[in-house]
Amino acid sequence: MTSARRNRRRPIVRRGLAAAATVAALAAGVVPAGPAGARPSQAAPAPVVEGPLPGTVPGDRLAPAVEDTYPFFSTWIDLARRGYVEEEFVLSGAADAYSVTGELLAEDVAYRTRIVVRRPERNRVFNGTVLVEWQNVTAGYDLDALWSPDQIMDDGYAWVGVSAQRVGVDQLATWSPARYGTLDVTGGRRFVADEMSYDIFGQAAQALRAPTGVDALGGLRVDNVLAIGASQSAGRMTVYYNAVLPRVAPVFDGYAFVVGSAPTRVGDEPVFQIQSETDVRTPTRPADTDQFRRWEVAGTAHSGWAGQVYRAPLAERDLGGPTEFTCDRPPFSRVPMQHVLGAAYDHLVRWVERGTPPPTAEPLAFNPDGTKARDALGHAVGGIRLSQVGAPTALNTGDNSGPSFCRLFGSHEPFDDATLAALYPTHHDY
Repeated sequence: MTSARRNRRRPIVRRGLAAAATVAALAAGVVPAGPAGARPSQAAPAPVVEGPLPGTVPGDRLAPAVEDTYPFFSTWIDLARRGYVEEEFVLSGAADAYSVTGELLAEDVAYRTRIVVRRPERNRVFNGTVLVEWQNVTAGYDLDALWSPDQIMDDGYAWVGVSAQRVGVDQLATWSPARYGTLDVTGGRRFVADEMSYDIFGQAAQALRAPTGVDALGGLRVDNVLAIGASQSAGRMTVYYNAVLPRVAPVFDGYAFVVGSAPTRVGDEPVFQIQSETDVRTPTRPADTDQFRRWEVAGTAHSGWAGQVYRAPLAERDLGGPTEFTCDRPPFSRVPMQHVLGAAYDHLVRWVERGTPPPTAEPLAFNPDGTKARDALGHAVGGIRLSQVGAPTALNTGDNSGPSFCRLFGSHEPFDDATLAALYPTHHDY
């Protein structure tokens, strides 16, 4: 990625003046009415942003020694070398509570949560798009599942993680009562099934898009705000898009649903679903349309090698050590799903700005009996095929079994010398 590409300002084409009008309306608290029969859309009061919170991770060579705590799972990547900063903010306000069917349960319930911001320090590095991730809490704590440093920073995106769910916020308060003890996304335990999470997630985007006080993006000029979520977070975003979004003011320009479900409703905002091989379980799929795209990536896992390697030192630092897994097959596919995600974000931005959907991609193939089709080496047939599958030196699949999360890790089994010699008699052949 050249500097010219990273620094290019991307003009909004499709949305044009309408986008600017929407942002202005949000800032003023006035938005168009929702669909017939629904509660009229209305902008929630602008949330209050406090921060950045003090405290740096132990050993931060660019920061003075501090006695305070630091952000949970603060990245170990040297952001400064890439012209990036990491900051944490408290977000507070009043959110509405919704059921999973979109029923309004309560209005203006007080909340207080946090957002983590990893962004370019200057506009010359920023590409104009903010990726807002719904933090995943399947493991019992906030997980930035879609923070892929190279892809995000090489292209100049800003990344923001939102703590929207009770499990993650409760763990934060236990991990550091001094830093997080005042956070609450349940309305004083009134809504413990994350009924407030949808509005909190939307308000976080509103605070980024049209800040009224503290600007968590440090003055960066924002063109697009994209919602991204993986696995259970994709499920939460599916509820938001299907059931809640028709009733509220739109604040996201597009959506990426990764290794999880995707909406069935057809809305104004484009929907991109990216599935690992693990997550493709049936030959029945939704069709691609002008507002929906689905990609399936052969050989990839729901939770693969790159994420495990990145998070291991964080688990050691913040959780006392990474979890060890004994699966039925050697775990963690090495096929780098993050490269496909990086391409998907770029395509989603073009879709938003130009109205041009991403290219279609061949789906994974299935046998007549409903099982996945595999080639002679055991790789899935069809789908997007990266070099680790197209010119393999190991068998990487999205399948595994065993205790705990083993079924999500896929597998990686290097070929023996005889197999490699048969496939590639010389380096030239490879």
